Amino acid sequence: MHRLYTLISLCFFNIVLLAQGGNLLLEGGTLVDVEGKTIRPNTNILIQNGRIANISDQAMTLPVDTKKIKLNGQYVMPGLVDAHIHLFQSGGLYTRPDAIDLRAFHPYEKERQWVKDNAEQILKRYLRAGITTVIDVGGPLANYELRDRFKADSGTPNVWLTGPLVSTYQPAAFQIDDPPIIKVKNAEEARAIVRKQLPYQPDLIKIWYIVRGGKNAATSYDLVKATIEESHKHGLKVAVHATQLNTAKLAVKAGADILVHSVDDPVDRDFLSLLQQNNTVYIPTLVVSRKYLEVFSQNNDLSYEDFTLSDPMVLGSLFDLKHLPKQDFINAYKQRATQHMASTRAQDLIRKNNLKKVATAGITIATGTDAGNIGTLHASSYLRELFDMRMAGLDNFSILQASTINGAKVLGKEKEIGSIKEGKVADLIILTTNPAENIDHIQDIEYVIKDGQIYEPEDILPDSPVDLAQRQLNAYNARDIEAFLEPYSEDVELYSFPDQLMGKGRSFMRSTYSKMFENTPDLHCELVNRIIQGNTVIDRERVTGFGAKPLEATAIYKIKDGKIAKVYFIQ
Repeated sequence: MHRLYTLISLCFFNIVLLAQGGNLLLEGGTLVDVEGKTIRPNTNILIQNGRIANISDQAMTLPVDTKKIKLNGQYVMPGLVDAHIHLFQSGGLYTRPDAIDLRAFHPYEKERQWVKDNAEQILKRYLRAGITTVIDVGGPLANYELRDRFKADSGTPNVWLTGPLVSTYQPAAFQIDDPPIIKVKNAEEARAIVRKQLPYQPDLIKIWYIVRGGKNAATSYDLVKATIEESHKHGLKVAVHATQLNTAKLAVKAGADILVHSVDDPVDRDFLSLLQQNNTVYIPTLVVSRKYLEVFSQNNDLSYEDFTLSDPMVLGSLFDLKHLPKQDFINAYKQRATQHMASTRAQDLIRKNNLKKVATAGITIATGTDAGNIGTLHASSYLRELFDMRMAGLDNFSILQASTINGAKVLGKEKEIGSIKEGKVADLIILTTNPAENIDHIQDIEYVIKDGQIYEPEDILPDSPVDLAQRQLNAYNARDIEAFLEPYSEDVELYSFPDQLMGKGRSFMRSTYSKMFENTPDLHCELVNRIIQGNTVIDRERVTGFGAKPLEATAIYKIKDGKIAKVYFIQ
């Protein structure tokens, strides 16, 4: 993450006291008022018991145990909300066997277990990116246990979610125990799925409104309406996946509270009027579709934030199509994805034009990524979504609203979070630069405040030795020199094992590897085996792209002070 560092008088001792429930004063900051679309300099914000107690441009009478953070004009804004994620999906290559079936190489049960085992790290990556609330709009019943496990943890975002999608269609790959999607045949089955989730206290209900095989969308309308009626009877909002204009219209007519995707067809006045009349929230999810094609075409467009914020092992899996067996099968996917790129770009333009029309009509727009789908990585995809919203013509403050107060409105939580007001939960981020001036500045995070507790982003989830080793491997495969150098220390030393110095420093690496990346378009490194012992990571690697035969090598990475300090190569 790009950050500009300023000196703030905050020590570890203060953080410990805050974690024990002490009071906190943010003194002399610049408040970003997302609702009023204004900037308020020289503002003091007092936080007590996890909530905003006082906001003033004057000196305050403080409780005796108040800890002060002297801000030098840094920007204080509400924590971000990702209003559309899926925790049962990793974002990696193996997470949707209905989209590409690679279960012969990586069992789906193993993928599901990995997500459960790493749920806390996934959530911490969101918090590290300044995202203090996530809304999971569909997954297995097991997701409720994840939500409840982290409900009282200020070191993770707020998690609101639903269980299995009530659907008009179920992919064969999801005909499993505890499926994320359940097909219903009639209205009573739809109502029964809603009632089945009630003991788990869902935060919302989700419908997957899919029309296949040239069928008429109206034939499923009764199922959709029954689901919405049953949900509303129990005080639950309903989100609907309906990407065709006709299904989206029918969903809103049936009472949908939220449309969780863009409409792929050009919208009309009738559709906009329906959204206005029903006060339906529109979540565009502009990025997710093309990410599938990027992965399948083996043309990954990865951002610096993808390399540094997302889970490195998950990102690394996106390159596996380069070396998996059954290349004829994989090449067929690559060919189809490449052929669909042009039509996807055209559809992207329709989605952006639709978003601009929806915004102009004054309809509530909330930011959501659909993270967890193949190529749409948890946490890091958020910034790319904001950039696409900007490309659609939304101004910076409208994007900030969509990412904060409007995200809170998705589930009617706007009285609790989403803006900086007295009485609201203290879920905040402190930025070194002005996000209303440039939405890129969302990444310049100095501190994250969750439930009144303050964290430096790096302390929320420190990089492990494996993270660093995998990050440089990912960037190597992407031939991205800046991301490749990031895990290394400035004075890194490279050796031919055991002790022959090959070169020293990032500048040496930049010169050496930049030329290799430029001149080796088919470069690919497959991780064959990995051994981790303390701060040492030993990778057995197979490298292709230099000739007809792969090169076998071993790399030993020595980590010191959170960076790779020495590398030993054995060939």
